[in-house]
Amino acid sequence: MATAPSTSHHDVFHFVMIKPTHYDDDGYPIQWLRSALPSNTLACLNGLAEDARRRQILGPSVALRLHTFDETNRRIRPDRIVQQIKQEGGRGLIALVGVQSNQFPRALDLARTFRQAHLPVCIGGFHVSGCLAMLPEMPPELRAAQELGISLFAGEAEERRLDTVLRDAWQGGLQPLYNYLDRPPDLADQPTPLLPPQHIRRTLGSLTSVDLGRGCPFKCSFCTIINVQGRKNRCRTPEALETVIRDNYARGINRFFITDDNLARNRNWEVFFDLLIRLREKEDFNIKFTIQVDTRCHQIPGFIDKAARAGVGRAYIGLENINPANLKAVNKSQNQISEYRTMLQMWKQRGVITYAGFIVGFPNDTRESILRDLETIKRELPVDVLEISFLTPLPGSADHQALYASSTWMDPDLNKFDLDHRVTRHAVMPDEEWERVYNEAWARFYTPSHMKTIIRRAGACGLSTGKIMFMMLWFALALRLESVHAVEGGFFRLKFRRDRRPGLPIEKPLPFYLRYGVDILRKHLVMAFWLIRMGWFSRRVKWDPHRRAYMDASLQPADNDQPSSLDQDAA
Repeated sequence: MATAPSTSHHDVFHFVMIKPTHYDDDGYPIQWLRSALPSNTLACLNGLAEDARRRQILGPSVALRLHTFDETNRRIRPDRIVQQIKQEGGRGLIALVGVQSNQFPRALDLARTFRQAHLPVCIGGFHVSGCLAMLPEMPPELRAAQELGISLFAGEAEERRLDTVLRDAWQGGLQPLYNYLDRPPDLADQPTPLLPPQHIRRTLGSLTSVDLGRGCPFKCSFCTIINVQGRKNRCRTPEALETVIRDNYARGINRFFITDDNLARNRNWEVFFDLLIRLREKEDFNIKFTIQVDTRCHQIPGFIDKAARAGVGRAYIGLENINPANLKAVNKSQNQISEYRTMLQMWKQRGVITYAGFIVGFPNDTRESILRDLETIKRELPVDVLEISFLTPLPGSADHQALYASSTWMDPDLNKFDLDHRVTRHAVMPDEEWERVYNEAWARFYTPSHMKTIIRRAGACGLSTGKIMFMMLWFALALRLESVHAVEGGFFRLKFRRDRRPGLPIEKPLPFYLRYGVDILRKHLVMAFWLIRMGWFSRRVKWDPHRRAYMDASLQPADNDQPSSLDQDAA
C-alpha cells in the first residue's frame, strides 16, 4: 500500500456516490424528470460519508467533498465529473452504490469510463453481495470488473467500514475486494440515512426513505434479502428514527418510505409506532409512511391499529400467489391463503391503501391457472393495487443458486433481471406463452371495469377515491406506455441520444428527436385520456351519498357462511 502523500490546507478528496439506473429495451438509460422513489442505499451511504467527513477521517487538512447522483432522475456526465475532480486536485473515489443485478451492466459501463480517466472505482450492492454469498466462484462479470482495476464491496458499510475504503483510496491502495458478508453490522447507534434536499426535489413528492431494520426470518427461495442481509433482524434505535423524522420534517419533508423488507418482523415495531404516534398526536406532526409487511401481520396484536395511528397510509404486502402448491414450492409457507381477505379488510377498515405482489411463473403455473387465480383475486380480495412480476432467479437467491449449480439456462444479459423480463425457462409453459400471460395478467387486472370496482370499494371503505385512481393508473400505464415496472417509473421520460448502451449504434439526430417528440406527445395524450375518464368516475363515486352501501364478495366477512374460492383453493 502506498504511503499517504503529504497534505496541506489545499488537499481535496472527492467521494462521488452514484446510484445507477439500467437500460430500457432500446438501450437508453431509464431516466425521468422526476422519479418515483428515492434511493435508500444512497441515503445510507451519504449519511455514513457525512459522519466520516465530520470525524475528518482523512486528516484535518484534507477537505472531503461529497457528491451524490441518482441516475433515475439525473443524467450522469462522467466527463464533467472527471473534469471537476481534476480541476480540484485530481483525487477522488467513484462509488457505484446499491447496484442490483439489472443495474450491473450500466454500472460497469460507467465504471469503465472513470477507469479510463485513471480514477479509482468501487462497486457495491446486492449483485456483488448476492453472487459472493451464494455462488462457489466469482462470476465472469465480477472478474471482468476486477480486471479493469475496479474494487468490489460485499456486505454493509456501517461500523466505519466505509472509513477503510476511503482511506485506502486516498492512499492509492484500494483493495480488489472488501468482503464483510460474514459480519452483518449492528445498526444501533449508526449514522442515520440522509438524502440531500436536491434528491427529494427530483422525486414525485416530499418523500424520503429510511430503513429501521435489515434481515428477514422467512425462507422464500426467490428472495435475496435473507442471503445478503441475513435472517436475523437487526434494528436501528427509536432515537435514530426520531432524528430522521425531525431532521427531514424541518426541511419540509413529511412522507417516508420505510424500506424494511418486512416491518412486521422488526422486533422494535411497537416502539417505533409508539414514537410516531406521539409525534403525530402530541406534537401534531403531519407525517405519512409507506411500509412493507407479510400476509400474517394482522395476527400480531395491535400491529395494524398502531400502524394506522402512526401514519401508515400505504402498505405493500407480499401476497405473491394464491396457489398453495406454488407457495410451498418456494418455501413461502407463512402465507395462509384463507386469511388474505381478513388481513386486507383490516387494512381497509383503517383507511390504509394496499399494494400486493403477484408473481407469474411458479412451478405449478399454467396460463389457465394464472388467469383463473387472477380472476379470483379480482373477485374476492379487496387489494387496491397489484404489482405483477416474473418469477426471477435473482443472483443471491436460492433459486439462482440452484439453476447455476445445474447449469440451467439463464439469460446472460443481466440488464433483463428486473422482474419484467423472462430470464429463464418454465417447466410447463413455453417461453412465448409465459411472456404472453405476463402481459395478459397486467391487462386483465387493470381493465376499466375492475378499476371502477376498486374505486367503488374505496368509496365504500372511506378511502380517497382520487388517490386510488391515480395509483392504479400509475401502475397500469407504466408498463403499457413505458415498458417498465411502476416502481421504476417517473414523470416525463428523459432520453439522451449519446447515452445509448455500448454496442448499439448512436442514432442520427433528426430521426431520434422526431421519434422522441412524437412518443412524448402520444404518451401524454393517452395519460390525459385515462385521467379524464377515470377521474370523472372517481369524482362521481366520491360525491355519491350512497357510496358506503356498495358491497361485493371481497368486502364480505371472511367467515361468511358461504365458502369462497380462496377457501376452496386452500383446501
